[in-house]
Amino acid sequence: MSDPVNNPPRYNGHPSGIECITIVEHMGFCLGNAIKYIWRADLKADAIEDLKKARWYIDREIARREGKQP
Repeated sequence: MSDPVNNPPRYNGHPSGIECITIVEHMGFCLGNAIKYIWRADLKADAIEDLKKARWYIDREIARREGKQP
């Protein structure tokens, strides 16, 4: 039976079979979200949108580390 809250099919859809949270829970928020969007980009309808979201989080993390937090 499908569980769309705790285990949607796309969460384990990566070819590795690994769930993204296993990796990103060891990162900070912005880097973890960037990896999440990259990880799932090809599993959703619009990969470009997800890659742009990842770039947004990466840019935010760079700004934070440069002391220019938005």
